[in-house]
Amino acid sequence: MKQNLLKQLSERMSGFSKGQRQIASYILEHYDRAAYMTASKLGAEVNVSESTVVRFADELGFGGYPELQKALQELARTHLTAAQRMEVADNLLDKDHILEKVLLGDADKIRHTLEGLDKDAFYTAVERIVNARNIYILGSRSSASLAGFLNFNFRMMFDNVRHVEVNSGSEMFEQILNIGEDDVLIAISFPRYSKRTVRAVQYAHHAGANVVSITDSAKSPIAADCDQLLTAHSDMASFVDSLVAPLSIINAMVAAVSMSRHEQVAARLRRLEEIWDEYDVYDKNN
Repeated sequence: MKQNLLKQLSERMSGFSKGQRQIASYILEHYDRAAYMTASKLGAEVNVSESTVVRFADELGFGGYPELQKALQELARTHLTAAQRMEVADNLLDKDHILEKVLLGDADKIRHTLEGLDKDAFYTAVERIVNARNIYILGSRSSASLAGFLNFNFRMMFDNVRHVEVNSGSEMFEQILNIGEDDVLIAISFPRYSKRTVRAVQYAHHAGANVVSITDSAKSPIAADCDQLLTAHSDMASFVDSLVAPLSIINAMVAAVSMSRHEQVAARLRRLEEIWDEYDVYDKNN
């Protein structure tokens, strides 16, 4: 029902009361704005009482207005264009306090992520990664930076890391052609979700590989075909989502994997330090 909220509003319009029709019409035309309004503000916008808005949410089958608001926010995050998202974010942010609002918001996202994270799934994913024949890492669009960071750190620990490039769909499948039961695919995707990442997850799942999905919710299109789902709280900070929470999960994953193979990783890093010194990779003046 919640996934087809706008369709439901349209189909039920004739059966609503006058006040409910006013609310429904506003949501259909401006769900991006309604998603971030309180019940009181939405009521004032359409000239009905706050209690009418609350009862409207109940009428739709939601457990209160906050649940309806959350469904609208999901719609906004996954369906709006970049330009529309920017307009919504501009309305949410106070330009004189952007720094404070964004940083404090990011801190809240990390806290909410820790509270909701499936810790058993996290440690199972770490175990599968450590014992994998090959570790494939995939992230497209805004998630590419997260995939690159994870790839950089894992390559310092293992020789069996494959960073999947997604410049074209055919090239992507060529890179994961031989993925199988002893392999792990770590897929990272946040709104707006990349179709290529979704298809790669489906392919890897059907090939028998263990799939670790780092995404924003169980409703994400890469959640259905994964073995371990790691959800990170995210929301619009501008025309893109804040990705500090998934980066924190990745940091924790890197730390957990390195600790589980402490001796091997330490020996490898010592060897790398020797190479870096020999070829003068890092500035040591400071």
